[in-house]
Parts: sequence; structure tokens; C-alpha cells
Amino acid sequence: MATAKLILDGKEYELSVIEGTEGEKAIDISNLRNQTGYITMDTGYANTGSCKSAITFIDGEKGILRYRGYDIEDLAANARFPEVAYLLIYNHLPNQAELSEWRRQLTLHSLVHESMLNFFDHFPPTAHPMSILSAMVASLPAFYPDMDNVDVNIMRVLAKAKTIAAISYKKSIGEPVVYPRTDYSYMANFLRMMFATPAEPYEVSEVLENALNLLLIVHADHEQNCSTSTVRMVGSSQASLFASISAGICALSGPLHGGANQAVIEMLEKIHKDGGDYKKYVNMAKDKTSNFRLMGFGHRVYKNFDPRAKILKKACDEVLAQLGVKDPLLDIAKNLEEIALSDEFFIERKLYPNVDFYSGILYRAIGIPTNMFTVMFALGRIPGWIAHWKEMHEDPSLKIHRPRQIYTGHRKREFVPVWQRP
Repeated sequence: MATAKLILDGKEYELSVIEGTEGEKAIDISNLRNQTGYITMDTGYANTGSCKSAITFIDGEKGILRYRGYDIEDLAANARFPEVAYLLIYNHLPNQAELSEWRRQLTLHSLVHESMLNFFDHFPPTAHPMSILSAMVASLPAFYPDMDNVDVNIMRVLAKAKTIAAISYKKSIGEPVVYPRTDYSYMANFLRMMFATPAEPYEVSEVLENALNLLLIVHADHEQNCSTSTVRMVGSSQASLFASISAGICALSGPLHGGANQAVIEMLEKIHKDGGDYKKYVNMAKDKTSNFRLMGFGHRVYKNFDPRAKILKKACDEVLAQLGVKDPLLDIAKNLEEIALSDEFFIERKLYPNVDFYSGILYRAIGIPTNMFTVMFALGRIPGWIAHWKEMHEDPSLKIHRPRQIYTGHRKREFVPVWQRP
């Protein structure tokens, strides 16, 4: 077994080296504090492995993303979202019988408890759909208290999340709730619940259904990102699946995580309103004195290209062409990407387009409003969160997560009564 040596205060310590199936290496510091009295400092955990996981593999240098060993390109081209969800959660692609039953159960569990509809009536119309989604998912144990039935609860959260999301949208625009139907697919059910009205029945477009399927697949998991790590952190206390997923939704709501695709659209709209002069904004991004930042470029993990961005760029062209839609924002996005791929400023800093750069344009084409973009990200990511929660709870060595810190505050101070303070 390979080892690493650490010398502290003239004393030598031997540390084990762990190697993953794809050659990833880690120095095991699990007993470092007990052995040396030291901890490691790694702000943002960029160099820290919090767990071993068999779910997703990423090679940021080569632009590789795999779910359970399958390349994201193959899954995006050949699979449907429920099939990918099953793969992530249960570690194998379902056979025909398993997939049929899985889809049937996801359909049967789509309805939410009728009493939950009262909750929606008490959210203000201005409530962000992510706030509603996290609150409603957190409330699910109150209606479905059988926490020991893990497989049923997995189906419940997967099936009901899209219904909750659609209801939150309907309530925000003052339209009546549309109930799910058992004769519709996962994607078609969501689109119908979002856009059907009593006056205008919604005809589900196969083009839009396929586009949404692709979007959810590329977002289904992404290793130990902020929200997934949050799900594991909360779940490590043996919190329920519902509570852990709700926490993940809250983490995803931040503009540096799930809100990034909304920021891209807002940036493209700003450039469009300013006459479409994208070069002006490229120059602003290069200017250190400017506060402007090009959204959708660069990624903390991918240093070559984001494979998901390639998939969605191709889908944008195909979907908009099939729909006969010409979106001026897509033209601006392509021009920005062309500059980023050829300009030394971007190349040196490895600022390549990421998944958020094109996902917002696809959501616009589908008809999803901007404030629902992060909710769509959450619907896609839920299978990954479930898989990580399940993997962690099946690990016999599970410990509650408890990071350390380096204290930088005051040293001991004497308490002074209020009447003696200056």
C-alpha cells in the first residue's frame, strides 16, 4: 500500500494513500488530529475528499462526466430521465420489467396529499418557487410518516417534487391547479401541469418533452457539489430523506450554484437591450476596474470543457430549429462563446462555457419562466441527492459530519456589567 510521509515539529508521520477505480489518489488524514494535534486548512474544501462514492466520476482536466460508469453523452443520447434516476439510485440500468414498474410507481405517487394544497394558498404570490419547493418537501414527513419504507419514500419525493413545482407556478400566476394523469410520461405530466388551463388544454410537444428530458439528465448528479454535500451533511445526522433533500434545495437556491443559469439569461437580456453589442461586454469583463462579470463561463471542476455544455449547445440549435423559434439571446450567446474559445484572456484562465450557459435558453424555448430555472435544476438533481443519501446510509462506517475550524476571534475576556461599560 502506498503511503505519504509528513514531518511536523521534527517528527515523522506515515499516512495511508487511498486510490479510486479511476486512479484518483487521496492522502488519508482521518487520524491526523489524534496523531499530531493538527488539522488541515482547506477553505471551500477544494482539496478535501469528504467520502468515498461509487455514483459519479468527473475528470475536470479531460472533460469527463460519468454516472455509475456511463458517459453522460451516451445517457443523454439514449436514455430517459426516469431510467437515469433508477441507474443513479440503484447502481444498474433497469431491465424492461423493472423500468415499467418504476415508471408506474412514479406515476402513482405523483399526486400530493390534498391537505397540502392548503399550504400553497398561504404563500404570498411573490414567494420564490424554490422557497415553496423546499418548504413543501420538508413537510412531506408530516403526511407520509412511514420513514422506514425507504424505497417508497424515494418514489414519493421523485414523483411529488415535479407536482409541487408545477403547483407553485400555477399559484404564483393565479391559475387553478392541474392534477397529474396516469396516462402521461414523467416529462409530459410536468409540462401539462405547468401549462394546461381549463380554457386551453395543453398539447404536449414531443420536441419540448425531449428537450426537458435532456436538461434533467445532464443535471442529475455532479459529485460532491455544494448541494450534494449539504444533503450528505444533513443526512449524516440520520435526518430523513425528505429533510435532507429539502436542505439540498436550499443550498441549490444560491446564485453561485443553481441560480447561475438565471444569471446567464439576465446577462444576455441586458446585452440584448443594450443593442446586442457583446464585444463591449467582453471588454468590460477583461477590465479589472469594471465590476461586470460574464456569467456562464468557467467551472471550479472543469478545466478543459464542460461536457454538459456541449450537449446543450447542440440541443439548443436542434430544438429552436424544430420549433421555428429565433431567439436573439442564442445569437449573443454563440458570439460570446466564439470569443471565449479564441481569445487568449479566456483561454489562459480556462474560462470555457459551462452547463448554465445554454440551459437557460432551452428553458426559455420550453416556456419555463426565469424564476423557475433553479426549480428545474432541483428536479433534475433530486435523483443524485437521493443516491448520495442512500449510499451514505448504507455505509456501516457512517459518522455524523463535524468539520473543524481555526479560531481567529478574541482570546479570553472578562465580562463587564452594563453600567460599567464606556
